[in-house]
Amino acid sequence: MPHSRRILTYAIAVAAAVTTGLVLPSGAAAAAPRATTSDFNGDGYADLAVGVPDGTVGGRAEAGYVNVVWGGPRGVGAHGSIRVTQATPEVPGTPETGDRFGASVVLTDLNGDGIAELLAGAPGEDVTDRGTDAGTVLVVGGSRNGPGPGSTVLTGPSPSAAYGKSVAAAHLTGGANKTIVVGGTDKVVARVIQGEDSMVTTVVAAPMGGRAPVLATGDFDSDGTADLGVAYWTADRPSTQSHVRLWKWDADRSEMANFWNTDNAGVTSLAAGDFDGDGHDDLALGECREIADENIDDPCGPERLAKGGGVHVHYGSRAGGSFGSRTQTLNQDTEGVPGVAEDGDRFGAALAVADVNRDGRDDLIAGAPGEAIGSKAGAGAAWLLRGGARGLLDAGGAARSVSWNQDTSGVPGVAEAGDAFGAAVAAGDYDADRVPDVTVGSPGENASLGAAWLLPRGAAGGSLAFSPRTLGLPYLSTAQKYGKALSSR
Repeated sequence: MPHSRRILTYAIAVAAAVTTGLVLPSGAAAAAPRATTSDFNGDGYADLAVGVPDGTVGGRAEAGYVNVVWGGPRGVGAHGSIRVTQATPEVPGTPETGDRFGASVVLTDLNGDGIAELLAGAPGEDVTDRGTDAGTVLVVGGSRNGPGPGSTVLTGPSPSAAYGKSVAAAHLTGGANKTIVVGGTDKVVARVIQGEDSMVTTVVAAPMGGRAPVLATGDFDSDGTADLGVAYWTADRPSTQSHVRLWKWDADRSEMANFWNTDNAGVTSLAAGDFDGDGHDDLALGECREIADENIDDPCGPERLAKGGGVHVHYGSRAGGSFGSRTQTLNQDTEGVPGVAEDGDRFGAALAVADVNRDGRDDLIAGAPGEAIGSKAGAGAAWLLRGGARGLLDAGGAARSVSWNQDTSGVPGVAEAGDAFGAAVAAGDYDADRVPDVTVGSPGENASLGAAWLLPRGAAGGSLAFSPRTLGLPYLSTAQKYGKALSSR
């Protein structure tokens, strides 16, 4: 049965709490390139959230669940996990066919107490008085004893609003409280939490071609406060619209204000990082393609570098400068990027950021789930593209990178057609050694049961695979597409 709306109480409480220092792993150095914000059980190790919206729960197909995989001395996949569903006592609602709980997932520390909360979208949720597929985003508290109290962040206002297609959270207003951003059908809204109060404001409403709006956060205008990146595109429905837009909080008007755009660029993923180490956030556009033929400014860089999917980077500049005026573009035909660009590779369809080699410059992890490995179509692959003094490319236009697939030496498994290795990527310090690790999802693995891979320190050596079967999750006979959505930091 549809559930009634619940008031956002727990989320407000945690976000309004006084910010404290993050919990560091025992024996960890005081300085770290990026603080762990994904520790759901408070043990000092980053955890990984795997959204499984296609999962069966209680006999309900595509009710969906989230698998929180514990970090530990051997990383993720070796220390167990928990399965969070709408049947979990702390979680609002009831598992229903087509809810797709876990379609979007974020592990983030909303209040700075060192323990992460789980944000999970269920765009297929039917909501009383709102209609079929109104959608919802839920927050579930982390704790040392398992999931804490849960509550509803936001529900869609009408049938097919599908709130929860995407979700993000960041300190967008400059205060201690994180704003939760929700993507739905043709709409992005933000729930701004200020003290014990909260408000909902529309960021953008526009045709989005039925796809989930792509969200990313970073300080793109270098003013010390996080901004929001939104990407969406549609073709001829009703007319071509495709944008990547940046938004910042306008305190005087109490709303998000648009301050930068690039038009006619359709992208599948966004990621923010400081790839050139200059102290200013850059924005990577993944699987960037030019939508409108009449555009003459190449919004995704040279068209030849869009073949098979390209990654287009807009670089930040110091406060008062022009964001994005310096750009770089690369694909598998770029020198230093293993492989050959081919139609359907989907290079950059998934992106994640981490300073894997600890040189002070972020690296970009890029997935290409359509990549053919030999004759195995759609087996998929992933790349680690290293940052440098000029960004992802050097002065000669070459990249420094390594790639992985299931036929890479040291990576468990065998590349098979349709595995879609690289459909999702994430990074986190899962073993608390102060060096980020990489995870790669492969939702097509084992007849779409799905699996994920841990690449310790961004290397094939010592890597391991985990799946619903190895983690002891139920309903192994159905197509789970495990590894379709990943979140950690």
